[in-house]
Amino acid sequence: MTRAEAKERNRRALLDAAFQVVSRDGYRAKLDEIADRAGLTTGAIYSLFGSKNGLVVALVADYLRPYYEEVERAVPAGLDLLEAVDAFARYYRRSCDGPDALSRLSLQITLLDMALHDPELGSQLATSIRSQENHLIALFTGRSHKGSLVTPGQAEHLTTALRALFVGLSQAVPLGLAPGADEEYFADTARALVSDVSLIDHDSDLS
Repeated sequence: MTRAEAKERNRRALLDAAFQVVSRDGYRAKLDEIADRAGLTTGAIYSLFGSKNGLVVALVADYLRPYYEEVERAVPAGLDLLEAVDAFARYYRRSCDGPDALSRLSLQITLLDMALHDPELGSQLATSIRSQENHLIALFTGRSHKGSLVTPGQAEHLTTALRALFVGLSQAVPLGLAPGADEEYFADTARALVSDVSLIDHDSDLS
């Protein structure tokens, strides 16, 4: 095994261990337990991630990356904006029934709690999440809608609205608080956001 391969193996082991410990303990998660689970030392955490916060931020990026890659496959090029939002909404609803839905919900709540206890970590997490959401902004940018093409600013506005909608719904579904929220409900609600109001940005007016 090369040095680079060993480094990546250690990084992967620490991220997997951190997912388990952070999901359970939140801001009380101990670096020594994470290191023990990974079969490494706390020195490896500092060497690879710089700090506990660095590890948590890397964990979030690692967790979100495959999600956005799956979204890009679920929303192919060639769809107009309404079709793209519909496909995205249906994919999101299906993910609520996945085997990892409850663990994802647990991690979301845990990360919010950690951010509230540590404003510096909260700022770092927000930056990381916004960086990942650029994939969604790019996914919607340039799609046709009412005879025009969606601008990056409009796509960003829409992405913010969709995030707020789906985070709430995805928390309600596993808890049984949204019994009628099937794929059609998700799609109908998401399409309702694609209006002149939700797409307004300061640089362009889509009419």
